[in-house]
Amino acid sequence: MYEFIEGEYVEKSPAHLVVMAGSLAYYIHISVHTYTQISKLDGGRIYLHLIVREDARLLFGFSGREEREIFRMLISVSGVGANTARLILSSLSPEEISQAILKGNVAVLQGIKGIGAKSAQRIIVDLKDKIGKGAGIDELFFSQDNTNREEALSALVALGFPKKAVEKILTRILADQPDLSAEEIVKAALKFM
Repeated sequence: MYEFIEGEYVEKSPAHLVVMAGSLAYYIHISVHTYTQISKLDGGRIYLHLIVREDARLLFGFSGREEREIFRMLISVSGVGANTARLILSSLSPEEISQAILKGNVAVLQGIKGIGAKSAQRIIVDLKDKIGKGAGIDELFFSQDNTNREEALSALVALGFPKKAVEKILTRILADQPDLSAEEIVKAALKFM
């Protein structure tokens, strides 16, 4: 629902951030990783993820898309809630998390307070294929054409195509023709679907 917010950081702590955007101030839950990235800044862009519960609407903020994508993957795992995912991101960098998952390193994840052996194994089993064998998050989400790629990916997933299959096709298309617009990428991808 929300992509990002830009504004002045009126309050910062390792657990939350208050961003003034226009005449509204937004309370955003953040990880220690994000805090270290923005601690010396007076304002900027924070990528958002909204969680809606019966009793609350919570905004979680991230200094970059990579961290937000790891957060989204983590909360997709059964038994891992938003606060646990934030704790994991506060303990390890997004790169360390993805490497631990790719290498099946249970000990690294289990070293985080509140993550037991079963939870660590579940995270690895559920996310190993999502992160990709040998492909870093950077390669999947941060090519030079990430905006066009993301728009095309969103459009194709909204049309009902499986995300994993779409990602492979987009990688192939953009490797050959990196300067395509989002619309051109979607048209090219539909030929392969």
